[in-house]
Amino acid sequence: MIKKFASYYRPHLKLFLLDMFCALIVAVCDLFYPIIAKNIINDYVPNQNLRLLLIWSLALLGIYCLKAVLNFIIQYWGHIVGVRIQADMRRDMFEKLQRLPFSFFDETKTGTIMSRIINDLQEVSELSHHGPEDLFLSMIMLVGSFIMLAKINIQLTCIVFGVLPFIVFFAIKMRTHMHTTFRKTREKVAEVNANVETSIAGIRVTRAYTSDEHEIDKFDDVNMQYQTARANAYKVMATFNSGMSLLMDILYLIVLLFGGLFFFNGLIDTGEFAAYLLYINMFLKPIQRLVAIYEQIQDGMTGFIRFQEIMNQPEELEDPEAIDVEELKGNIEFHHVSFHYQGADDEEHKIIKDLSLKIDQGKTVALVGPSGGGKTTICHLIPRFYGVDDGHITIDGLDITKMTRLSLRKNIGMVAQDVFLFNGSIRENIAYGNLDASDEEIIEAAKKANIHDYIMSLDEGYETNVGERGIKLSGGQKQRISIARVFLKNPSILILDEATSALDNATEMQIQQALEKLSEGRTSLIVAHRLSTIKHADEIIVLTKEGIEERGTHEELLNKQGIYASLYQYQFKE
Repeated sequence: MIKKFASYYRPHLKLFLLDMFCALIVAVCDLFYPIIAKNIINDYVPNQNLRLLLIWSLALLGIYCLKAVLNFIIQYWGHIVGVRIQADMRRDMFEKLQRLPFSFFDETKTGTIMSRIINDLQEVSELSHHGPEDLFLSMIMLVGSFIMLAKINIQLTCIVFGVLPFIVFFAIKMRTHMHTTFRKTREKVAEVNANVETSIAGIRVTRAYTSDEHEIDKFDDVNMQYQTARANAYKVMATFNSGMSLLMDILYLIVLLFGGLFFFNGLIDTGEFAAYLLYINMFLKPIQRLVAIYEQIQDGMTGFIRFQEIMNQPEELEDPEAIDVEELKGNIEFHHVSFHYQGADDEEHKIIKDLSLKIDQGKTVALVGPSGGGKTTICHLIPRFYGVDDGHITIDGLDITKMTRLSLRKNIGMVAQDVFLFNGSIRENIAYGNLDASDEEIIEAAKKANIHDYIMSLDEGYETNVGERGIKLSGGQKQRISIARVFLKNPSILILDEATSALDNATEMQIQQALEKLSEGRTSLIVAHRLSTIKHADEIIVLTKEGIEERGTHEELLNKQGIYASLYQYQFKE
């Protein structure tokens, strides 16, 4: 893990080395002060050597000015290193998220992911700057002050260093407790974020059902869990800090006691005793610094571990021999396909069992039937959002696992019931179908989707902001923008998953005209509950949990007087 963490310094190595060099010079400057103080006390003042007193005072002033410049570089450019490393990690995590399978997002809350990509990496950023710098400075100061202490009086130094094993033992003993508690705190922060994200996204449902108090109670519960976890972390931190502080005070007391005894016995003079006390302060300073940053180290390393958990998630598997396909014709075939969602391994919970299905190029096939029959799942299997358990799916005779996902998905256009629009302009949302499209092509796609006239009636036209998830638009307007996207993409395979079920009848008729125009010349798979929208499909397939129960044209299925006829008669009984 340390090796992986260190690898993020490589692109910023020059700046990092500048930071470390400045830290080294600052540490060396600090080591000079007690030597100069000893000479002033023992020599220049008793001997009234004013010239050397002024010279070395000016030298100290120069050292302090140099330290001020170096500290500015450390504080500014050191933090810049941390920010750049944080940006690199955030970029890597975001890129990783783009490659993770849909099953990961099925199991992981959005707020939890947000917590890892923002909160955790903020702590990693602070650690990446302060961690190496403080550790480096501390080692320089510890080694340097030890050498200077030994030069002044080796016996007293040996006594002082006899206390160090107790300090090290205490720090190691506390490390495990701190790691556990700080990890728990990070998990609770993620839960708070997930709760807030869900509550804000569903604020209209909350208000509609007057469930404000319920949401507040839920938040209070998770917030209290975070408070408890943080309190436990601070309890361990307080034990660590107070214990380390006590050991530091005992160390300083030992120096005063034994230094005084050595002075009484003539083993150390006044200047050496003063210098020794100054060096002891320098010796204690890095230990105190390590104590002070221990919480930051724990936070940062916990954040990096959580970052690594995301980075170590298995990505969507790609066959190393997979090829980039060009334009597919659209002959789709399912060969004895079985599938279950993650967490439901037994045969009973298979959504699809031994399904064989053929959709010819350019044909429109509709899937109908009760919920749970696997209609939407079939739509998700064709673009390989999920991998099948058994069997295989082919397009134009080629197994889709032998195609790269990118080239496969370029040939598929999807319009779902729940349209997702990005917070941006109408132009940007339509252009998602083809990011290289010209303005003329975007406008043409909008005209085909019957949304152009509405867009032009807006004050800002195509530059109108749709709001988060398209909240400023009606359901029909959002649906037509999603249809315009597909027109712009111009795929050979079209999947319509309940594309009009959430709309009123008038809007549905308008959308249906756009969808019929969109389906022309393409292989189309339509999932629908409203049977009026699929009467003209080339084939209608009735799916249940048992598999394909009926198939045929609208008229053929009505004549069979089976499941489809029952559904149709129920919908139109009035």
